[in-house]
Amino acid sequence: MDKGQTLVIDGMALLFRHFYATSFRNQLMINERGIPTNGVQGMVRHVLKLIEILRPEKLVVTWDMGAETIRNEWYPDYKKNRTAPPEALIPQFDYAKEVMRDLGFCQTGIKGYEADDIIGTLSMNYEDMIVISGDRDLLQLLNDNNDIWLIKKGFSEYHKYTKSLFIDQYHIEPHQFVDVKALMGDPGDGYSGVKGIGEKTALKLIQTFGNIGSLLENLDALTPSVRKKIEADRASLEMSLKLARIITDVPIDHSLLEKTSPLNFEIEHIKSVLDEHKLSISRRYADSLDL
Repeated sequence: MDKGQTLVIDGMALLFRHFYATSFRNQLMINERGIPTNGVQGMVRHVLKLIEILRPEKLVVTWDMGAETIRNEWYPDYKKNRTAPPEALIPQFDYAKEVMRDLGFCQTGIKGYEADDIIGTLSMNYEDMIVISGDRDLLQLLNDNNDIWLIKKGFSEYHKYTKSLFIDQYHIEPHQFVDVKALMGDPGDGYSGVKGIGEKTALKLIQTFGNIGSLLENLDALTPSVRKKIEADRASLEMSLKLARIITDVPIDHSLLEKTSPLNFEIEHIKSVLDEHKLSISRRYADSLDL
């Protein structure tokens, strides 16, 4: 659909990362409304740095919209083992969206879906897309038209994945990564895959058999130990495969995104908004950028 580089940002990934990067030093920076701003300030600075580095034509910030998603309908325990976010972070969820809106950045999120699903759907529609996140699950979306940058350190260090780099590293196609995830499970997301099978074994199995379906058709070719584990957890494996796969047909209003995502960047407007919100650290950071 779209031509010209589009920067897609996983909003929660940046907000969480920058909250924890400063909260351990108690740098919460409470504003006059009583809202801590440490995560928001870090997120703003990160987005500004990305704009400086990439000079994208379009920008979209994606958000999770609540704790419950369609995956909880499939599997009630999905992500149920996650601890509640820190009290000082909770008000920053809405505040981050408010600041991003005032800065003029396009944002999107749909109740019942994760930001990953929004990103997955965008990946099917944009020809030159760079995704910024900390979520390795997104590697399954790599194709010839997009790259995934996983946050490594600070505002400018990333593990930068292209489709060819992924294939060189894992010796499978990106879309097969979901089968690897299904086998090994994801404790953070609350699904267990096959107990006793870790990433190394899961990767080897998918390199050999291609996908879960083919693996299940060739159980006789496995070692007795691996076969026993898969047979014992077959139901878990099949559910894990469903949960691990990113949805790529979320009902996004693409016409709205086409109207709001072009990046009409005006640094003086950015500085004015940061002043209005009294985000002084972000304001000083904006002064230092080559924008």
